[in-house]
Amino acid sequence: MRPPRRRGERGAAATSFVVGMTVVLLACAGLVVDGGGALNARMRLADEVEQAARAGAQMIDEGQLRQNGVVRLNQVAAEQRAVAYLRERGHPNPRAAAGLTSIVVTSDDQVEPTLLSLIAVPPFDIHATATAEAETR
Repeated sequence: MRPPRRRGERGAAATSFVVGMTVVLLACAGLVVDGGGALNARMRLADEVEQAARAGAQMIDEGQLRQNGVVRLNQVAAEQRAVAYLRERGHPNPRAAAGLTSIVVTSDDQVEPTLLSLIAVPPFDIHATATAEAETR
């Protein structure tokens, strides 16, 4: 009578390699998908902040322009218009600071990762700032 045949442990190494490579490939796919989504969200935020700055820069003080021919912003109206523009587009915390002839608009947002959330990667913080000058042409 022969003793029972022992099974080899060769499959354990292959299994751990496949599991490890799966995790690495998921992380790479997450960087591509979530990184691309974050870049897209950053560009969209930058576009909207630029448009808000342009909207604010249109709020020229007409009294100064008619009396003195000087192009100046109605600072309060410019800030309010820029902030309202971004709030209409779903940005909860826009900021605007108007000077005599220009306005600076800033907004922040977060992008939730989809694939990278599986390995506990926190949301990406994105930020955009734009400046626009008041002009008449």
